[in-house]
Amino acid sequence: MIKNVLLVDDDTEMLHALKEGFKRYLESFAVLLAEDGLQALEVLKKNIISLVVTDLKMPNMDGFELLAHIMQHYPDIPVIIITGYSTPEMEKLAREGGAVGYIAKPFLIENLARQILTTLRKESEGGTLHNISSGMFLQLIEMEQKTCTIRLEEKTGGQKGILFFRDGELLDARVNNMQGESAAHEIFSWDAVNLSIQNGCALKENKIQSDLQPLILEAMRRKDEEEPEVVPDGVIEQIESAPEAPADQLTILKDKIEKEIGQQCGLEDLYQDTLWDSRVMQLSKIGAFFQLGKFRIAYIDKGDTNDYILIPDQKTLVVTVDPRCPRDKLLRVITK
Repeated sequence: MIKNVLLVDDDTEMLHALKEGFKRYLESFAVLLAEDGLQALEVLKKNIISLVVTDLKMPNMDGFELLAHIMQHYPDIPVIIITGYSTPEMEKLAREGGAVGYIAKPFLIENLARQILTTLRKESEGGTLHNISSGMFLQLIEMEQKTCTIRLEEKTGGQKGILFFRDGELLDARVNNMQGESAAHEIFSWDAVNLSIQNGCALKENKIQSDLQPLILEAMRRKDEEEPEVVPDGVIEQIESAPEAPADQLTILKDKIEKEIGQQCGLEDLYQDTLWDSRVMQLSKIGAFFQLGKFRIAYIDKGDTNDYILIPDQKTLVVTVDPRCPRDKLLRVITK
């Protein structure tokens, strides 16, 4: 996965000389340019950057100010300082400010490239994966309570994003000029990605107040709304004329529940309701997305006076039950 390196220097000749010299490393990283700290901030807002290399002495916003801003807002991005005024005191200040590297002018392009490549290797120290479903992999991250930084690249469009996990909890996400939940929704809508895993997470603050699964579900819902549904010829007529489930099917199911469990089953009502069809369709897609097999039944606890059991059919079968019902036993009886 090609990584973006941002070079910041008010010496435009120096910038373009570096860009030209780094062409031989295009298989490892791409180069973006900024002529001062303020331009660099705009590049950081619009792109996923893996490393910043910045001069110290610049107009508008110097290298120390830029370093401080990156440490506060992008603590995951390492910074290498370059300067023409090298002193031990200045190097100490740069490293105390958070810089991971320091190089004095004049320098050989190969020496700077070596520092860049060494730093970038840490991005994938936890491994790389290609052409996978991001949702399924990230569920494993959550279950294993892993602390890591994950950089993703969408295969079709080449968009890049980044996710931050601490103890399996998603703290933040970035993609394009988005951050937080909106960025997570965008990333989770990608069908196939390449990703690299960096052990550890520089972020401390949790900017996403949501579990992972609702975020993935919402991403899929938004994607479905954006994509027109293609219905084969003849299917519309079949749907419109689909016969309702026979009334005795509901009676048979009700009798089965009461016979197997008795009056303590908590059964309140049993009916067909097309208003639940879209929810059932979403649950079916989630099952397919995670390769969990065919969706058969769902228990919905909405915090109402009744809980709901959804059974997919031509029209969704809905069983309303008392929240105190023997849930596991009820589900086993229905699915037998």
